[in-house]
Amino acid sequence: MQVQDCYASFIFNRAETIASLGVEVAEYTHVKTGAKHYHIAADNEENVFLVAFRTVPMDSTGVAHILEHTALCGSENYPVRDPFFMMTRRSLNTFMNAFTSSDWTAYPFASQNTKDFNNLLDVYLDAAFFSRLDPLDFAQEGHRMEFAEAGDKTSPLVYKGVVLNEMKGAMSSPISTLWQTLSKYLFPTTTYHYNSGGDPESITDLSYDELLEFYRTHYHPSNAVFMTFGNMSVSDLQQRFEERALNKFDKLDVEIGVDEEKPYHAPVCVEEAYALDQDDISAKTHHVLGWLMGHSTNLEEQLKAHLLSRVLLDNSASPLRHALETTDLGTAPSPMCGLEDSNRQMSFMCGIEGSEADCASQFEALVLETLEKVAEEGVPQEMLEAQLHQLELIQREISGDGHPYGLNLILAAMPSAIHRGDAIALLNLDPVLESLHEQIKEPDFVQRLVKEWLLDNTHRVRLTLRPDANLAKRRDQVEADNLEAVRQQLSDTEAQALIDQAAALEERQMQEDDESILPKVTINDVPDEMSIPEATGKDPKLPLTQYEQGTNGLVYQQIIMDLPALSDDEQRLLPLYSHLLTEMGCGDRNYMENQQYQAQVTGSVHAYSSIRGAIDSEQDVKGYFTLAGKALVSKQAEMTALLHETLHHARFDEQARIREIVAQQRTRKEQSITGNGHSLAIMAALAQMSPAARLAHDTRGLEGIRATKQLDDRLNDEAELQALSDQLCALHEKIKSAPRQFLVVAEAEQQDELAKTLADTWADSTATSTESGFALESVRGQVKQLWTTSTQVNFCAKAYETVTVEHEDSAALTVLGDFLRNGYLHRAIREQGGAYGSGAGQDSADAAFRFFSYRDPRLSETLDDFDKSVAWLLEEDHDPQKLEEAILGVVSSIDRPGSPAGEAKQAFHSELFGRTPEQRKRFRARILKVTIDDLKRVAKTYLDPAKASLAVVTSEAAAKEMDGDFEIIAI
Repeated sequence: MQVQDCYASFIFNRAETIASLGVEVAEYTHVKTGAKHYHIAADNEENVFLVAFRTVPMDSTGVAHILEHTALCGSENYPVRDPFFMMTRRSLNTFMNAFTSSDWTAYPFASQNTKDFNNLLDVYLDAAFFSRLDPLDFAQEGHRMEFAEAGDKTSPLVYKGVVLNEMKGAMSSPISTLWQTLSKYLFPTTTYHYNSGGDPESITDLSYDELLEFYRTHYHPSNAVFMTFGNMSVSDLQQRFEERALNKFDKLDVEIGVDEEKPYHAPVCVEEAYALDQDDISAKTHHVLGWLMGHSTNLEEQLKAHLLSRVLLDNSASPLRHALETTDLGTAPSPMCGLEDSNRQMSFMCGIEGSEADCASQFEALVLETLEKVAEEGVPQEMLEAQLHQLELIQREISGDGHPYGLNLILAAMPSAIHRGDAIALLNLDPVLESLHEQIKEPDFVQRLVKEWLLDNTHRVRLTLRPDANLAKRRDQVEADNLEAVRQQLSDTEAQALIDQAAALEERQMQEDDESILPKVTINDVPDEMSIPEATGKDPKLPLTQYEQGTNGLVYQQIIMDLPALSDDEQRLLPLYSHLLTEMGCGDRNYMENQQYQAQVTGSVHAYSSIRGAIDSEQDVKGYFTLAGKALVSKQAEMTALLHETLHHARFDEQARIREIVAQQRTRKEQSITGNGHSLAIMAALAQMSPAARLAHDTRGLEGIRATKQLDDRLNDEAELQALSDQLCALHEKIKSAPRQFLVVAEAEQQDELAKTLADTWADSTATSTESGFALESVRGQVKQLWTTSTQVNFCAKAYETVTVEHEDSAALTVLGDFLRNGYLHRAIREQGGAYGSGAGQDSADAAFRFFSYRDPRLSETLDDFDKSVAWLLEEDHDPQKLEEAILGVVSSIDRPGSPAGEAKQAFHSELFGRTPEQRKRFRARILKVTIDDLKRVAKTYLDPAKASLAVVTSEAAAKEMDGDFEIIAI
């Protein structure tokens, strides 16, 4: 026990061992300020730190969000302009970021290197508690007015600012608008009523003085929660907290928190509009029902709410999801279906999209009738047990393939800590899960919850969000009129002040800071070797590859098939087929019964295809199809049998189900554009660079979105639906006959039994084809395209033909991406241009180098900045320290750990495409040897603007203003 392991300025409160997670969690209190510290002790080299503040704005100016950005722009001990981004490249971090949620702001990082961890800790503590908050940083990150033509007082005024443009991009998404609008009505009096990220129409109301006041009142240790994870000493951590920050503060008398929401005594029905800049706005309305529920800090109530939400909505067998999927009132269930448990009070939501405004009452009736049926009849007992099984599996699984595992645990516990609940209990679900196992045996368990929490709950909101094709234009016009009115009222002194501020900001952005005051790691701190799991067993008879990894009682199993020769139509059908394979019926089970059975015996079953170029030729592609599942070890035999049955007896005869899923995919893909615009633009720019890139663009990119829309329209014809069903069956026959192999990832003591189960299950199953035959036509060319959609911001991409990973220049090109981003793009495109993000990088699989910008107010200027970054590289002399920073960034990315299972799966699949451990280690060693001369040589060799491919996601209006011979394509 770590009970007494704390620094003198802290007191130990309690500790608890959580066996299912393999961790010990302890709570401490800082004596002087009352700050809480939770430490999750684990045998894990990836240490994580987070400090969070309760931030409860009572307007939509985005003060908490802008403060999150501005606090990272220089501090008392590190008075440089941009310490956060500087540290991202002076570090071996595995994660660095900052988050603004609805009622907290957090600053987390992770590192596997102790020196690096302490460096980052010093910078983060100084930024959080002693930020400079320069007015020019507020102007850059928040908002400012400038003349459209620099120095010209007669030119129009425009708004600029990173957060302003970020939120314009975010609020271009109908789902973001839907969430903010529902929150506004579900929470009429508390902080959740407001947009904590900032409403673009309100952000410009925030003053610098209001920002300072918010910082003074909210960024104080008494209002803070410290959370750490890993194998570092608690006492050492707390000593650093004390010496770097806490000893300079006294206790804050004010207790910041979220009040109880005032309940509605009758349901509320509202209708609002969202901007959709397109001619046809039919079937684009969203309907959502939302209920306010109990406190998120009550663990038993929260788990019951999760269980109820999963029973009602988890899969197509769930009664409420089934009703939402099969109704003719809309095209798909809303993405806003489920439980929101991070606010002080939870909320439950369900809805449909692709509807019409006049269907609101019918939608509400459908939901209430479905709930009333559940309240009367209940659900099958096996459905309750299956969903409780899912909660147990979620509790056990060691994640870490997105955020670090330790950060995932911290974020799970943090809402309870923020709301002064029991954060340790929120991690230790086992006692409550055991209690729920008994409670679900009560015959009216679900009926009681549905009746009490939903049907009899009068705090209910029905929201209809309808499209308005002219709303964006009206908003833009109001903004332009307001700015013009301001310009007309400006005195010469005020106008000159704006010009002076713009000049001062540009000067500040161009200044060279003394970076030596920041701590750093060097190449000498980079580990000599990278860690790649090695297969511990191979059985050529199956054939089977096994990895022994610490998976905490879970088993991961995959069936990997060589893709056979496929026609163009079959290639483009692969993503839909992959999705449908585990969503349809199987054998004697229809799709609902199959979904229910999957939930009973597995954590998930899914399928996907992977297609990549060779390590020495992007034109030479290989392809594999993977059917994958995960389960608790106690369910491994059932999962193995289910995967076997899925491959051999999947059904594609439920045509109504196929029709539903295509409609749902169309809606999802259309909604994804503004949130994923930079990735889609990159795919479009790369589309003629390699065969795999072209197929990715055609299936998962912008062309894939257009193809899904066309398919959805065609399926209104029953003959087309029958033809699609036949095509899916034929494709399935090809794939299930292809050569196959197996992958199992589990703990060492389980491997023998797992291999035996696998061998017994597949004993009579042999592939009837012996050759893959998969091939794609070669392609190497350019594009110059503008893709138009409903958006307030742009996403730009520019790509060049380069080389594959085995070529001697690939390492220099990989380092070049970080070098250009750090030295030029970040300043020019983000700080000066106002885009939320930008970057560059080498894609060796497609033999291409690409630039991109994200949520960008500019278009042609950004494309020019891509070229200027190359000119800057070639024409200037460069500090060797900047090269080292770029190399550190690349190595940090290569060495970033994943989950135990994720690392094994990555090692296996990389090797399928020739990326063996030996090849990956050789490439990493080449990265460490790159020179500045190498960067200049490869830039001059490959980055010729005349040979670039261009793709931009933008609005129709912006596309019309672009010069040049662009192909304009409406998404």
